[in-house]
Amino acid sequence: MDPLNIIVAVTGASGSVYAGLLLEELRRFRSAGQIGQAGIVFSEKAKEVWAHEIGPFQNRFPFTVYNNSDFNAPFASGSSLYDVMIVCPCSMGTMGRIANGLSDTLITRAADVMLKERRRLILAVRETPVHLIHINNMQILAQAGAIIAPASPSFYSHPQSVEELAMTVVGRLLQLTGLRKETYRWGEQ
Repeated sequence: MDPLNIIVAVTGASGSVYAGLLLEELRRFRSAGQIGQAGIVFSEKAKEVWAHEIGPFQNRFPFTVYNNSDFNAPFASGSSLYDVMIVCPCSMGTMGRIANGLSDTLITRAADVMLKERRRLILAVRETPVHLIHINNMQILAQAGAIIAPASPSFYSHPQSVEELAMTVVGRLLQLTGLRKETYRWGEQ
């Protein structure tokens, strides 16, 4: 399998722990040669939420961080060779802008590119409860080919920490990209 080129977008929804663990796992896949190009994009509020939840962001990852207004980023164009984009956590505002074709930031433009090029777009939505507009936006995106993956952790593996609990979501996100991570599977001992 060729190395996967991936974009990780982090928005201002609560759940920075998911994004942090996802980036850590992607670093391991990069070291194993399974990740090629990788880019990180933060929305305007994402770094603020990240700092509040887990401390100031420091790029200790072997990935390029792009400004959310940088439309010169390679994945802002359909001619790029990026395979998958994960928005984690994905705010309902970002999801709504993507669902309605508003490509006013690098995050929403890259998501638009993924949809139009029929590439994998995974949205780890983080909101509860949801109302009809949220549900309609999810339907629009699912019909357009996006994967809606709510950041809903599982408990059947008996996680012993917040990080272990969050990894149940991160493991699913990685699985949706096509990357294989050893993790607890239902029915296994």
